[in-house]
Amino acid sequence: MHKSISEIFQLQKIHSLNLRTTDAAVRKDKLRKLKSIIQSNENLIFEALQKDLRKSEFEAALAEVYFIYAQIDFTISNLSSWMKPRRARATFSSILSRNRIYYEPKGVALVMAPWNYPVQLILSPLVSAIAAGNCVMLKPSEVSASSSALITKIINDHFDEKEVACFEGDVTVSEELLELPFDHIFFTGSTEVGRIVMKAAARHLSTVTLELGGKSPVILAGDADLTKAAEKIAWGKFMNAGQTCIAPDYILVKAEQEEAFVSLICKQIDKLYQSGTRIDKNSYGKIINPRHYQRLTALRDQAISEGAILAKGGEDDEQDLTIAPSVLKGVPKTASIMEKEIFGPLLPVISYTSLDEAINFINQKPKPLALYVFSRSDSTVQEIIKRTSAGGTCINDVVLHISNPHLPFGGVGSSGIGSSHGIFGFKAFSHERGVMFQSGLDFTKLAYPPYGAKGRLLKWLKKII
Repeated sequence: MHKSISEIFQLQKIHSLNLRTTDAAVRKDKLRKLKSIIQSNENLIFEALQKDLRKSEFEAALAEVYFIYAQIDFTISNLSSWMKPRRARATFSSILSRNRIYYEPKGVALVMAPWNYPVQLILSPLVSAIAAGNCVMLKPSEVSASSSALITKIINDHFDEKEVACFEGDVTVSEELLELPFDHIFFTGSTEVGRIVMKAAARHLSTVTLELGGKSPVILAGDADLTKAAEKIAWGKFMNAGQTCIAPDYILVKAEQEEAFVSLICKQIDKLYQSGTRIDKNSYGKIINPRHYQRLTALRDQAISEGAILAKGGEDDEQDLTIAPSVLKGVPKTASIMEKEIFGPLLPVISYTSLDEAINFINQKPKPLALYVFSRSDSTVQEIIKRTSAGGTCINDVVLHISNPHLPFGGVGSSGIGSSHGIFGFKAFSHERGVMFQSGLDFTKLAYPPYGAKGRLLKWLKKII
């Protein structure tokens, strides 16, 4: 690719007018092509993810590659239906008209992806953007260097730059892209950078989808099955070494059950991630880089200095950026570790005495991307749902809600704007255009001036409206 970013943007701006008229068959062919390209490069993708994050092939397949296959297949199966104009009801003022909602592509979209799931989180919005008929410019994270280089090569080798183009580079490339008047920006990353993206989008009135993060809590109600909860949380929290935006960030457990739960989750960590007395590095990932390694170990050490007790962890290896799964109990609610999203394998456990106390604690913090509840009581679950707000919620499990394309995935407040996956991703990259077809026989003229003789009509309208 020898053209500048702005030159390619202008090419896409022109070509986007042609894409507006493409039908479902054309878009499905592009999605099949994307799937074929990924399939041809599977082994290279697994190698890149191993280099960047030490992801096992199984985890990489499940959480990154096969996730995209499933999304592509689901989109192909439903795209014709999604693209059909939707009926809308007429009102009294347009009683004889036909009303429809058309889904038209927004135009040229920018997708900016993070490093923690560097394949899934750049290709997933690409699938939705293609399905909606857009041109797309992609910016993978330079932090996951191997995956970024591979995705850039795969995309640029197989797609025409006037339709899909991928750009490697550091923050200067991101800044150059954000100077352009995109029709839509899809950003996944931290809340802090999300604010920067939204500010840049505001200059051009670009619409945005922001998938951010936050401190996703787990409430263990007094009637929860602690054994099952410990197993599920140990998996969801420590997969990808805790570097997952919807990973459980902290646990709220009844004071009298804290010791029992801590004991159970420590046993599950041993079962899932240890081989003998050592971390099984074939099943457990590494921290992305030294800066994040030092941030996380410092955060854990500070929590301990503030009164938390390290119930599990401490067997770290700075040379290969491994932080053992760490469980902190007795964590003060005011501890520094409770201020921002942890984004690593540190799990604070906080006790509460009443459900009101747990709910109030959550509501005092910014709205999270995910909320997890373990309880056998439907009334308890419903009370928590009604009294809290979160991007998404999973009951008696963690993380899995992201896998259902029938559910919207996205944040609320500081955890994000808009949603994706399935039809929700299609809509994110589409403009819903209202269209009214007026019939030959209409009553519009009744509203035209002169108004002097229409007093009775006004009185009649007031009665029926």
